[in-house]
Amino acid sequence: MPDDDDAPPQIVHNAAAHRFEATLAGGIARADYRLVGNVMRIVHTEVPPVHEGKGVAGALVRTALAHARAQGLRVLPGCSYVRSYMRRHPETHDLLPAGATL
Repeated sequence: MPDDDDAPPQIVHNAAAHRFEATLAGGIARADYRLVGNVMRIVHTEVPPVHEGKGVAGALVRTALAHARAQGLRVLPGCSYVRSYMRRHPETHDLLPAGATL
């Protein structure tokens, strides 16, 4: 479903593809992850160029982190955007595995 420029993107967890995604006009925005035991490593975020700078990547990461928290998972930021997001949001630091740093 294409998005309305003023509406937040509708993000779904596509567990089969190991990603959180939003279908937008211009393509699919996504945050890909790998799950090893109880650690979710978010390895890639991508937003169609026309939607960059509109908060879509942040919404994807927030959704992924909320999912991890609800499932009792730890999160390793495997891409620079997620690492930067978590640095800016100290309330997410408790999701890091023991010994991990940003």
